[in-house]
Amino acid sequence: MKPYRINYLAGLSILTVLAGASLSACEKDTDGRPQISPGTPVATKIMPDSAASGSVVTLIGTGLGDIRSVVFEKQNVPAGFQTTLNTAESLIFRVPTEASGGMQNITFTNSAGQTVSVPFKVLAFPSVTDVSNYNFTKGTVITINGNNLDDVTAVAVADSVKGISDAATIVSKEKKKLVVQMPASSLTRGTLSITNATGRIRTKQEFVNVDKAYQIFVDSYGTGFQDGSWGDAGVVSTKEFMSGTASAAKTYQKGNWHLIAFANWSSSAINYSADYTYITGWIKGASADYSLYVTTDASKGGFGDTNEANRIDVKAGVWNYFKIKLSDMDFWLPGKTLKQVGFRIKGPDKQDETFYFDDIMLVK
Repeated sequence: MKPYRINYLAGLSILTVLAGASLSACEKDTDGRPQISPGTPVATKIMPDSAASGSVVTLIGTGLGDIRSVVFEKQNVPAGFQTTLNTAESLIFRVPTEASGGMQNITFTNSAGQTVSVPFKVLAFPSVTDVSNYNFTKGTVITINGNNLDDVTAVAVADSVKGISDAATIVSKEKKKLVVQMPASSLTRGTLSITNATGRIRTKQEFVNVDKAYQIFVDSYGTGFQDGSWGDAGVVSTKEFMSGTASAAKTYQKGNWHLIAFANWSSSAINYSADYTYITGWIKGASADYSLYVTTDASKGGFGDTNEANRIDVKAGVWNYFKIKLSDMDFWLPGKTLKQVGFRIKGPDKQDETFYFDDIMLVK
């Protein structure tokens, strides 16, 4: 009986292997997609019919289960989608980040090359990440970096409260970069209104009209101003400048707590006015990061003070923009005449350091 039992078990094992092989031979290898034969794709609805990049969109219809590509018409931008989520009646995908704004067709293609196209509006409002300058006069060229800028049709410096909008000239435009020439304007300061195929936005960045500001130093000393620096004198330099042709340069000697001073001892020195809202300007940093302190002779602390509320952190080797609200600083007491504006340093401790100052202004 034992030999018979062994042969019986061996026979069962062989049958099991053969059955497994037979089943395996009947299974079709797949990549996870539903096994739906390509049919004639028909679109009945797209939800929503307009959306921004990253938004989820659903196409409803018939014969959609074998769709292999989704392409946005403008610049032929493909959209990613998960094929395992396809059904014959629906397809889910996202609007690609690279999609250009405006009305366009989305084309859906299956494995047999059959297509269906659906009209869709990509909401691609212009966006601004940074600009080359925040100050302007008539003719100033400003470079704007951001996204969805290649179809911009209009740019203006504007103030919605005052109802003023002065059109700028578009010099060039790309997807990520827009160059404009600024107009003459009656505005003291304003944002940019930028319009493209999707719509209009206003920038968070605000731009200052140099011609309407109280100029302390802009290419040269403002009316009545001269150098009043401690230690080494400040000088007008054509070596470095943020705009125009010159800046004010100051070398701060090692360990001396120097300051650059813009002094106005003339009758053009201005009395306190609550209309002035900001002090603004550009500072090019030295060999390392430092902090400079705005100081005035019209402040509570007095000229030469290093009040932390007046601190400007200056990155090394690059132009640093600052715009500080006067009400947040110890800058100008009511009833005082402003005659001196300076920038003081604690140190430097290791070596002499040179900074450059440009477009130093008070802005209403």
